[in-house]
Amino acid sequence: MKYAYYLSSVAVSFCVFQQVFAQKQPHIIFIITDQHRADAISYVGNEHIITPNIDALARDGFLFNNAYSATPSSTPARAGLLTGLSPWHHGMLGYGNVAEHYKYEMPQMMRDCGYLTLGIGKMHWCPQNALHGFHATILDESGRVESPYFCSDYRKWFMTVAPGKNPDVTGVGWNDHGAAVYKLSEELHPTTWTGDVAVRTIEHYESEQPLFLKISFARPHSPYDPPKRILDLYQDIAMPVPAEGEWSKTIGLDCTDPKQEPDAAFAHFSTEYVKNTRKHYYAAITFIDEQVGRIVKVLKEKGMYENTLICFTSDHGDMMGDHHHWRKTYAYEGSAAIPMIIKAPDNMKSMHNKGTFIENPVELRDILPTFLDVAGVEVPDDMDGCSMLKLVKEEKADWRRWIDLEHATCYSEHNYWCALTDGKIKYIWFLRTGEEQLFDLLKDPDEIQNQVDNHAYKKILEELRMAMVEHLSERGEDWVKNGKLQIRKKNMLYSPCYPKKKQ
Repeated sequence: MKYAYYLSSVAVSFCVFQQVFAQKQPHIIFIITDQHRADAISYVGNEHIITPNIDALARDGFLFNNAYSATPSSTPARAGLLTGLSPWHHGMLGYGNVAEHYKYEMPQMMRDCGYLTLGIGKMHWCPQNALHGFHATILDESGRVESPYFCSDYRKWFMTVAPGKNPDVTGVGWNDHGAAVYKLSEELHPTTWTGDVAVRTIEHYESEQPLFLKISFARPHSPYDPPKRILDLYQDIAMPVPAEGEWSKTIGLDCTDPKQEPDAAFAHFSTEYVKNTRKHYYAAITFIDEQVGRIVKVLKEKGMYENTLICFTSDHGDMMGDHHHWRKTYAYEGSAAIPMIIKAPDNMKSMHNKGTFIENPVELRDILPTFLDVAGVEVPDDMDGCSMLKLVKEEKADWRRWIDLEHATCYSEHNYWCALTDGKIKYIWFLRTGEEQLFDLLKDPDEIQNQVDNHAYKKILEELRMAMVEHLSERGEDWVKNGKLQIRKKNMLYSPCYPKKKQ
C-alpha cells in the first residue's frame, strides 16, 4: 500500500512537471473572512456598508449571488472548504474538530499541482499547527489555545512589539455581540497584522513556482472592535433594523439584557443595541476591505495581478440580531449565505462580462475544484464540489439545482436541521421536531413569512420535501424510512465518513 502510494505520487509529480512547463499556471490568492454575511458588501446593493476594494474585485470578476456555507459554523465549514466534500462525506455535521488528515486536502493538492503553498491567519484546525499540505502557515487563532503549548504567530509577534500590553484589552469576548472601538494602536490589530504579512509575502515573492496563498482574516467575527478611524466613517450612515418574522416574534424573550448574557444565542435586545453592533460589524468589514485593497495593489505592482485567480469568500455569516438570533449555525440567510467573488486570470475566456452576478447556487465545497480547474488538473469524480469556472465559461452550464445545508444540535435542542435552497426558495426540515419552514427568497429575502401553510406553495413544498428525502436517503432508515423523512431523537455530530485517527 505504501509503495503504491509512492508510485502514485511519482506519477502525479511527473504530470505536474510536464504541466508546469507546458503552460504557466496562474497564481491563486484565496482571501477568506470569518463570519461575514453575504449582504455585507455594498456591491450587492447594501447602501449601509463601505467596501470599495471588495466591490472593485467584484467588478473585475464575478459575484456568485447565491453562495452558501453548507454547515454554517467555523470548523465544519472549513472542513468542506479543505476537502471539496459535502458535510456527510467529510464527516462533520456540526461544530466539532477538523480531522488531522483527509483523502482530499486543498493545500496538499495545490502543492501536488506544483504550487508553493502558504497560509496566513486563521485556519481553525485541530491540532492547531496542522499543515494539511501547506509548506508553511503563519497563524492568528484569535487567542484560542486548543493544542498543547500552542501560541499563535500573531500573539508571539504582539508580545515582541508591545511587551506588557494585553491584546484583549478592548474587553469584548470571542462570541460576544457587544461592540467597542479597538483600544490599542491600529497597527497592533490582528486585521492589520494579517494584511501586513500578506503584503510582505507578495512583495518578496520571486519564485518560479506559481503561488497559492491563503489569507484568512479572523474578523469580522466578534469581537466587533474596529479602530475609531474606521468607525467614524459610519457616523452619518443609518443602520438597517433587524428582521423579525411572525414565526420569530417570541424567540429570545427570556433574554433582554446584554450585560447578563453578552454571548446569548437567542435574545430580544433593543433595536438601538442591534444597530450599534451592526455598525461596528460593518466597520470591521471596511477595515478588512482596506487590507484587500493593499493586497490587490501589491499584486499589480509585482506584475502578478493579470495572471492571478483571486477568490474572496467567508466561512459563514452572522445573524446580527435578525429574528432575535445571534452568531451562526442557523439555516437562515444571515447565517448560511456568504459572499463569493472570483477574479479570473486575464487570459481565461468567459461567456459573461466582468462584474456579472451569477445566480447558480454554489458552496464552499466548490472552491477546491475551482482551484484545481484553474491549475489545469482534473477534479476527482468523487469530490462533491464542482468548478465554478464552468459557470463563468459556459453560458448555460449544467449545474446542481439545489445546495444542501445542515447543522447538528447547537445552542438549543430545536436547532438541529437540514435545508435545501437554490437561493430563490428555501426549505428547512427540523430533525428533532419535524417542523418545516419554506421561504420565498425572491419575494421575501429577509425570511419574514413562513409559506409552509400557504396553499399557493403546496407544489414546491412537496417537490422540496421529496428532494430532501432523496438527499438524505444514503444515510439509512434513521433519516429516511419508506420514503418519508424521520424525526431524530439523537444528535449526530460526526458521520461514519469522518476520518478515523491514524494509529
